[in-house]
Amino acid sequence: MKTIEIDDELYAYIASQTKHIGESASEILHRLLIDEPGVITTVVSAATVKAQTVAETVNVAPTETVSKPTKAAKALAPAVSNPPAAATHGAPASKADEELLLNNISKTALAKFDKRVDQFLYILQQVYLQHPTDFSQVETIIGKNRKYFASSKEALLNTGSSTNPKAIPDSGYWVVTNNNTAKKLAMLSQVLQILGYSDKVVNTVTENFES
Repeated sequence: MKTIEIDDELYAYIASQTKHIGESASEILHRLLIDEPGVITTVVSAATVKAQTVAETVNVAPTETVSKPTKAAKALAPAVSNPPAAATHGAPASKADEELLLNNISKTALAKFDKRVDQFLYILQQVYLQHPTDFSQVETIIGKNRKYFASSKEALLNTGSSTNPKAIPDSGYWVVTNNNTAKKLAMLSQVLQILGYSDKVVNTVTENFES
């Protein structure tokens, strides 16, 4: 196993391509560069990351070491047994919906909350308000031996210990909240992908939450 050093912006892009909770960075790069070549040419913030650039970055000397893992890296590290089917984009969200969501989940809007978990719940609430009918799809997001979303608190308590489920305001849904920030980022990314939001929206929302 060889190690490489990458900057935070590139890792944020890799993390945003997670298809299921627990997918490692190595698995994501293998899928993007080998299984699905070409999909990595996506705009990340102001920079365009091309497949050729990433390939050159990966092809480094074995003696190079990885810098201290970021929060996103720690979230991707654990292996998942019996992983769910790979997440796919739902019907594309309209531009109006995307603009409204980005406006409601701006850094200014999130700054009104003192606790990270309250920001997490607020983002999920705003997504639900735009997709009250389709939001049930998030229940397909599962982790190692437990669910992350359910329509009742009891359903989450029954799938694992110390889940600390909390209600998503105005939705009738509950979510596990004892995960660290990086895992919450992965969960938000998958929710947005399932409900059809573009990569630009996924990246912006997760960046606003992480900051």
